Amino acid sequence: MKTTITLIFAVLISLSIQAQSVTWGLDPNHSSVNFSVSHLVISEIDGTFKSFTGSITSNSDDFSNAQFNFEIDANSIDTKNSKRDGHLKSEDFFYTEKYSKITFKSTSFKKKKKNKYALEGNLTMRGVTKKVILDVTYGGTIPNDGYGNTKAGFIITGTLNRIDYGVAWNAKTEHGGLTVGEDVDIEVKLQFVKQ
Repeated sequence: MKTTITLIFAVLISLSIQAQSVTWGLDPNHSSVNFSVSHLVISEIDGTFKSFTGSITSNSDDFSNAQFNFEIDANSIDTKNSKRDGHLKSEDFFYTEKYSKITFKSTSFKKKKKNKYALEGNLTMRGVTKKVILDVTYGGTIPNDGYGNTKAGFIITGTLNRIDYGVAWNAKTEHGGLTVGEDVDIEVKLQFVKQ
């Protein structure tokens, strides 16, 4: 009897937690995935991915311990140069014919102070999965965006070493520097809609 009561309480608590979970869907029209990497040591090249999806599942208003899921279509890369984009899609870089998706699944989302968070998770690119920790600024939540939607905004930043993921092509300049930098800075601006 005692075991049955314990089991019932466990089920009720589980259902209560699930009932409090809220899912947020990505608004791609008000979001962007941007990156920059050094070129010839002297400057930087900017790029973006134009096709991506994502969601957040959260149990709290401030998104503490929320779960983030994100997927990018690597074929949607755009650096405003079609020849360069073609090279980036090739086996030298993203190898999109074989690895068309870049995915991120969070394992932790913790508040550091005020609206600053640390987002930790597993990033998979070109078939390689690595743990990453990214910085997040939570812009806030509004109950009505003018169309009756509740929205939340985030800016995610960080630096990735592309060599870690096998995105490794490079060449040396005549002065000994690398044509393309190994570290890639990312800036992801996201708006989510409460479902």
